[in-house]
Amino acid sequence: MNPESKVVTRFAPSPTGYMHVGGVRTALYAWLFARKHKGTFILRIEDTDKEREVAGSIGHIIESLRWLGIEWDEGVDVGGPSAPYLQSERLASYQKYAKILIDKGIAYPDPYTEEEVEAFRKKAEDEKRPFLYRDHRPETFGVWEGTTPLRFKVPEVKRYEWHDDVRGTLSAGEEALDDFILIKSDGYPTYNFAHIIDDYEMGVTHIMRAQEFISSTPKFLSLYDALEMTPPHIATMPVILAPDGKKKLGKRDGAKDVLEYRAEGYIPEAMVNFLSFIGWNPGDEREVMTVAEIIDAFSLEHVHKAGAKFNEEKLLWFNQKHLQLLPRQEYCNRLRTFMHERGMEAPSFIDAVAHLLVNRSHTLLEAANALQSDEFAFMHETTDTPVSELLTQHGKIETVVAKKHLLKVSEMLKNLATESFSDLSVKEMIFEYATQEGRGNVLWPMRVALSGQEKSPDPFTLSGLLGKDKTLSRIEQAAAVL
Repeated sequence: MNPESKVVTRFAPSPTGYMHVGGVRTALYAWLFARKHKGTFILRIEDTDKEREVAGSIGHIIESLRWLGIEWDEGVDVGGPSAPYLQSERLASYQKYAKILIDKGIAYPDPYTEEEVEAFRKKAEDEKRPFLYRDHRPETFGVWEGTTPLRFKVPEVKRYEWHDDVRGTLSAGEEALDDFILIKSDGYPTYNFAHIIDDYEMGVTHIMRAQEFISSTPKFLSLYDALEMTPPHIATMPVILAPDGKKKLGKRDGAKDVLEYRAEGYIPEAMVNFLSFIGWNPGDEREVMTVAEIIDAFSLEHVHKAGAKFNEEKLLWFNQKHLQLLPRQEYCNRLRTFMHERGMEAPSFIDAVAHLLVNRSHTLLEAANALQSDEFAFMHETTDTPVSELLTQHGKIETVVAKKHLLKVSEMLKNLATESFSDLSVKEMIFEYATQEGRGNVLWPMRVALSGQEKSPDPFTLSGLLGKDKTLSRIEQAAAVL
């Protein structure tokens, strides 16, 4: 790549449904490459297949990308020098280039009905040979009036060889070349035609694309030649495989709308880190990386050729790591916002227990559910005093022994100043005593007295969270029960 040339990349999805991880990763790599080279990233919407278009999809695409922090310099909602960025509003451009091809004698109106084309296809199948439309190309062309499909006449049937920035040298022979439709009978261009015109007019220098487009590349190159255009760089992304590594990831394997991950409590920093590593690595041992670090390290040389498995357990791991990297107040703010947006009541003690949540929950949803469960009931102003069976570990500790230790712990903790009362000071005060008397005999009744639960954080953590007055009050109430 010429270091003096400005890098321009694009993401050009069709508004035909939700944004899945494959599409998002393509957008991510194109964005990372543009940011790495201080170039331009474009969001273009390819909405020429009106039969498959799903209402609301454009807004969904924009929301998905913005959630991940993928911002564009030019695009459908921000404009730019190559506007419009919605293909349905660019029909005049396609007509202009179609006329160039017609004038050159290499575009012609399709004279056949769908039934006739299907008959040609059936005959080829019966004769066990590939169907090629160019075998049925009419000898003379009429005037195209826009009511029938306009086809591209492949000017030269030859073997094409091209360089892929990820795969290296690729090639295909004449079997990959055929006359294809440029503009459909409804007046809208096909993908094969429109993306070439759009990329040229928008100055796109690098295309990140899926593996499925390799077989169509000779057609694209033939059209570039016919229009005397220099093709942009092509980089083919590795396919995302199902967790078993045997097939392409599909809905049945867990592929879902990227915004579902937001609803499940994943954060964008983790999703970007995770998605970037599905088919790429920085060339060293790093795994948990900030977006800035990924941009700095990103290169096509480290994009893999082979398919990469989708591992949701790894995503959970990434998410917890990135939650732990957040400043504590930022973590609390995000958790409160997450709960509010889902109609969940955010308790006042989130800040106090954040250090517990962030180390025990992989997602914001897990943390939110924990806050509303019995696990953190001990943080409420009033809790039921636990019954003696729970305080004595269902009879494993003698009642008199449990009571003696609770009273002794209470006596010792009274000697701690309120301002220095913490999990560390409590542990320092009573740990030696607990060790001498049997930690289970001392710490179990103490923990249950403070939490009221069979399962809870350790008694030192509980003491630090509750403070001196509540700690002493609950211990003494439990001793009274015994």
